[in-house]
Amino acid sequence: MRDTDINLEKRHSKQKYVFALLGITLLLVLFILGIIIYFVFARGISVINWEFLTAMPKNGMTEGGIFPSIVGTFYLVIGSILFATPLGVFAAIYMTEYANEGKIITTIRIGVNNLAGVPSVVFGLFGLGIFVKFLGFGVSILSGSLTLAIVILPTIIRASEEALMAVPDEYRHASLAMGATNWQTIKNVVLPSAMPGILTGVILGIGRVAGETAPIIFTAATYFQMRLPDSVFDEVMALPYNIYALVTAGTFPSKQIPIAYGSAVVLLSLVLLINLIAILLRLKFSRNQE
Repeated sequence: MRDTDINLEKRHSKQKYVFALLGITLLLVLFILGIIIYFVFARGISVINWEFLTAMPKNGMTEGGIFPSIVGTFYLVIGSILFATPLGVFAAIYMTEYANEGKIITTIRIGVNNLAGVPSVVFGLFGLGIFVKFLGFGVSILSGSLTLAIVILPTIIRASEEALMAVPDEYRHASLAMGATNWQTIKNVVLPSAMPGILTGVILGIGRVAGETAPIIFTAATYFQMRLPDSVFDEVMALPYNIYALVTAGTFPSKQIPIAYGSAVVLLSLVLLINLIAILLRLKFSRNQE
């Protein structure tokens, strides 16, 4: 057998081992995820019923439902996405379509990457100092949404930038050659092509803000409320904060711990539902490009 055939066979063997290792790693991750989901659902599914989902809390969160927490979580997620998505996409457009590569853009990218690594509790303190105190928004949906928007802004910027850079330059050249302006090319050609990648960043952002606790402790969340918020300047109940409070500071553990697990089941279900909707939108944009 020739040396080239021997080397080729060795490379194929190594490739099989690597693929097998990757497959085992994937199965291990899925197994751990399954254990976590089973652990939460096994302890919380028994308290899930229509009243639990639609009723107001009673007796200091020892009875009743978690409807205000569900609504509050939706408000915070939607508010943060509405603030973060335009800022992140426009920042990515500037860096990829208008700015010239150089020290300034490199510095911006380093800053964005560093911002992604900042602990969420630091964002909470920033939101407390700027939005709650300095701007006078108080502990409110608006303050919490703005703080969470900053938390996920780096994720959306990086995902949008990568999606825009993945669009072939031939698309831009063809549009410009037909007389379109640079902005018309971006709006009508580049952005639709990059939309699946941009939605990926939004999906990751949704998954993160829905489960964040530290930022909303200082800026938006309250433990107990008998009504729904009337405006963006009202404080709000939220599932992640209520789970934390019920487990760590509850005065009636025998009644509140099951409610905490039930809230965790609802939170996981909401995140999965929101992600599913975003994935369907991404598939729709992908099919429109074909």
